[in-house]
Amino acid sequence: MNKEKRYKILSLFHTHNSNPQIELIFSSDFELLLSVILSSKSTDAIVNKTTKKLFKIANTPERILCLGLANLKSYIKNIGLYNIKALNIIRTSFLILYKYNGKIPNNRIELESLPGVGRKTANIILNVLFNKNTIAVDTHVFRVANRTNFATGKNVKEVENKLMKVVPNFFKFKIHSWFVLHGRYVCTARKVKCNICLIAQLCEFNKKNFL
Repeated sequence: MNKEKRYKILSLFHTHNSNPQIELIFSSDFELLLSVILSSKSTDAIVNKTTKKLFKIANTPERILCLGLANLKSYIKNIGLYNIKALNIIRTSFLILYKYNGKIPNNRIELESLPGVGRKTANIILNVLFNKNTIAVDTHVFRVANRTNFATGKNVKEVENKLMKVVPNFFKFKIHSWFVLHGRYVCTARKVKCNICLIAQLCEFNKKNFL
């Protein structure tokens, strides 16, 4: 895909939704961190349903530690990989409380040192909380970027690197949310909905479906 077409696609997304919002529900930096950790291999809808109950009881590092591992597991047991996620959340809460004075680190190295925080999670935190021009590549972003031919790659790191090169700085802050929403509701894994697609005429997917 050429530079001009990419710019038109990004401009359409911007015109249609100039301020895209992450669909995870949170009211603090720590709540977002826990939500993103829980969202791995799970849907935002399930995470939001889970954290709605959890955050009423424990939504700070101190309260998570007081809750304890066994009780935490009971709150998140409907989330995929809940055993390891619970352990990671306990360990991360301890580090945030005692190493970072209750604050979420604002740089990649420290974020990725937290248990359960990989590159994708760190990118989301840096983008949403600290307004950094990072681009988190999850399954939706990976699929949309490759399927449209916007930025192709064999793995998420390749796609991220490509996006960082071809996306103008003005759009870097928002492209993750745009592609996530597009992949979740329009360019879905099972069936593409080209009949309602904002960028159908610019997309280079060779198996479009307008039915």
